[in-house]
Amino acid sequence: MTTLLERKPATAAKAAPLRPEFRTGFAPLAGAAVLLTLAVALAVPAESWQGGWAETRDHTHAAAVLLGIPLALAAGCWQGGRERRRGTGDLLETAVRGALPRFLASAVPVALWVAVGHLVAAGCALLATWYCATGDSPHLVVPLTDSLLLAGAALAGQVVGRAVAWRLAAPVLATAGYAVLGFLSYDHDNAWSALSPLIGTPVDRVPVWWQPWVSVLWVGGLAAASVLALTARRRALALVPLACATAAAVVLVQSGGPTRANPVAGRQVCDTSTTPQVCVNARYEKLLPKITEALSGLTGRLEGVDHVPVRFEDRAGRPRADEAELPMVVPLGRSVVRGRLTEPEQYAWEAGMALVGRADCDRLDPAVARTDAAVEHYLAPNPQEKHFDDLAAQGSPADRAELKAGQRARARLLGMAQDERREWLSEYFATAGDCDPSGVPAL
Repeated sequence: MTTLLERKPATAAKAAPLRPEFRTGFAPLAGAAVLLTLAVALAVPAESWQGGWAETRDHTHAAAVLLGIPLALAAGCWQGGRERRRGTGDLLETAVRGALPRFLASAVPVALWVAVGHLVAAGCALLATWYCATGDSPHLVVPLTDSLLLAGAALAGQVVGRAVAWRLAAPVLATAGYAVLGFLSYDHDNAWSALSPLIGTPVDRVPVWWQPWVSVLWVGGLAAASVLALTARRRALALVPLACATAAAVVLVQSGGPTRANPVAGRQVCDTSTTPQVCVNARYEKLLPKITEALSGLTGRLEGVDHVPVRFEDRAGRPRADEAELPMVVPLGRSVVRGRLTEPEQYAWEAGMALVGRADCDRLDPAVARTDAAVEHYLAPNPQEKHFDDLAAQGSPADRAELKAGQRARARLLGMAQDERREWLSEYFATAGDCDPSGVPAL
């Protein structure tokens, strides 16, 4: 019993130095600064990532690397110079504890709070996407490894703060870190760009499973080597993490930041109840009902019409001969914001243009252009059509004459009986894409 009682105070004494650091020291402020910085950086362009899991992954990752790492370096550097600013450095040198335990007692709380601040910001971003997600699934490995990167940066920053006796070391280190990361991340022609922790991954691809962890080993190995070189009794121990970091760097440079295709992005989900069928990329499968509804007027008018494309497709590259390209839903923040179509009428018009357009024709006969415009007006009119008509009505005599001819063509198509119009549209779509005006039925 006496032995147990004697041990308790010793344990409490060992834990006591960390408690103030975790609760009331500079560390919580550093974590709050990281959280606030990342929250503001993500909130301003929220419409460009909210609703897409890959977009959320990329924006949170970019913010963590380009803003979080420089801020973690600065926080660690400021903490590292604390004893010098207080004038207690010489006193601590006489303490019983070694240099490494003293360093960790000061550095670990900052590193952990910085990591926690990032995790909270990333978690809030994931929650913001979860309620309006359009498909796919969350990518959790990247934010977890980003937190480790920020913790390693805070440790490395503390080493700089201990070694450099300059009050401006923290902001200068943050600026230099931002510049180096920006150079490595965006100079893709440079072989060393693979050493950047920023993983440049298109939304239809994902990093290979080991890539984020090797980046952590690269950055963390450098941080651990610098810590041991500064504080360890046997400084040769720093060679171990340095060797690990070097091996990780070699793997990253030789592999070039490998990615693989997202299996979900290679699939389509389709609504086969319409003509044409409506297919969207599986990454945005929850948009299918909204897109089908937006195109319901167009597909309803094409019911029973022959020679129309089989489906609207949403794959990379040009559509097949019997398909039409679905209007793009990416990048998020334009056609789609927070899981909703921003302008359904505009979207339907763009889909109609994919059916009636003759973009590959160098010259287009005016009569064919009026016919195309009349079909476009019938299927899904341009939301700006009235504005353009008003401009033509106020234009030259030739503009007014062309406007009247176009309006007569629209009226003829709308005035047809349903069966007659269906037969005429079947004949029209048989010539869709032809530049020769002789085969296009006139209005």
